[in-house]
Amino acid sequence: MSNAINIISFDVPFPANYGGVIDVYFKLVWLKKAGVKIHLHCFTYGRSTAPELEALCEKVYYYPRKTGLLANLSLLPYTVKSRRSEELEKNLLSNDFPILFEVLHTCYLLSDERFKNRKKIYRHSNIEHDYYLELSRSEKNSLKKIYLKIEAWKLKRFESIVHFANVILAVNKTDADYFAKNYPKAKTLYLPSFHANEKLTCKEGKGNFILFHGNLSISENYEAASWLIENVFAKIKLPVTIAGLNPPVFLMEVIKKYNNIQLINSPAESEMDQLIHDAQIHVLYTSQPTGLKLKLLNVLFKGRFIICNKNMTEGTGITENSGFILADTAADFIQKINSVFENEFSQSIIQERQKQILNFDNSENCKKLVEVVNS
Repeated sequence: MSNAINIISFDVPFPANYGGVIDVYFKLVWLKKAGVKIHLHCFTYGRSTAPELEALCEKVYYYPRKTGLLANLSLLPYTVKSRRSEELEKNLLSNDFPILFEVLHTCYLLSDERFKNRKKIYRHSNIEHDYYLELSRSEKNSLKKIYLKIEAWKLKRFESIVHFANVILAVNKTDADYFAKNYPKAKTLYLPSFHANEKLTCKEGKGNFILFHGNLSISENYEAASWLIENVFAKIKLPVTIAGLNPPVFLMEVIKKYNNIQLINSPAESEMDQLIHDAQIHVLYTSQPTGLKLKLLNVLFKGRFIICNKNMTEGTGITENSGFILADTAADFIQKINSVFENEFSQSIIQERQKQILNFDNSENCKKLVEVVNS
């Protein structure tokens, strides 16, 4: 039985303000509560060292990513090659604790013979080659589009390294099935993402605007916003707020054309939290069915009515009810928005929501993770 673990994070997981690092950070929080001694290994690029992590971990190590052209001149994915580190190897070899590899980008050492007898856990976030290929389709910059297509090919080729994991932890059920089928040597388990919410905080009553939010610098999100503006929001007369980090100029220009749509550029965390609680309807849309969208969990715990497409719920087990509504065509979105905008978010709907969040209880999922580490 081990009461300690090495966790290799693809980025510095604080502040926990975007999808991937949210799962890592709150995993640290809950493992700390469970008494697990964490040795955290972080790759850095654009984020500062975070003293806040010291309170959660026995030791925090930082390694610079080796970025630039040379990291691209390899059959290894750039996201993997740039995270090779001899210092990381040395630090991992200095103990015999289990190793948790956070997403495929950190998995270079997974097949290393020196770790043959170590407990190795792979934490999946997306089917990475599918994710990068989809990003390439929505990317507007030609050079980035080429890079993403090449990276998708490299990631698909590299993915077989997960054969060397003892356990694969998948964030949704559909992806868990994919790994169980393709990599049967490893034990695959469904373990949803960790997140900031400890209890349901959605408000009864009625809001007076529709909200779409996300990191708007990511092509998946700005393309979703663009599709919704053109096909849904521009065709209704109701007030819409689009909020998120670093929206591209073209999106800001599009939003200016419509009197019923306002943009809140890079709101503070407290302001975003207020928007999520106050909105009448949350509209979510994605073209990618892989992974688990953390903003879906956020609005599930905090928001009133949710209208989203089926790709958002793929593999989550979340089903439709009076407060959670599925729509896949623009006409569906428009009709369903209009049908619930004047409705009260009642106590009975909150009780329905309480049942929907059961799979996403951090405390219960931490128990499952500790069991994996110790088995």
